[in-house]
Amino acid sequence: MTFKIKPFFEKNPASVVNMPMEDPNELGRIEKPGTILVNKDITNHKKLANVINHENIHIGQLKRGDLDWDEENVYWKGKKIKRSSIKEGSPALAWEKEAYRKS
Repeated sequence: MTFKIKPFFEKNPASVVNMPMEDPNELGRIEKPGTILVNKDITNHKKLANVINHENIHIGQLKRGDLDWDEENVYWKGKKIKRSSIKEGSPALAWEKEAYRKS
């Protein structure tokens, strides 16, 4: 008899890239298809881990189809939101609320 064991680790973990950010206050962000970009100036390991965990929540949102974006809009659970009408990264945004709560 054969059976498959489900791996206890993610098959395709996100790549993490340290890089300079245009906005020095930006700690991190994701790019499609799931790369995490982290501000190169973060030197505190705990803070770095928190940023990566937070961005991984966004990758999960992207994978399950709750979050998407293009140049002009963000799409959250099927709702189209103009990027010009929001302050990106604000903890008040629904996708950010989830990421702050879970990370």
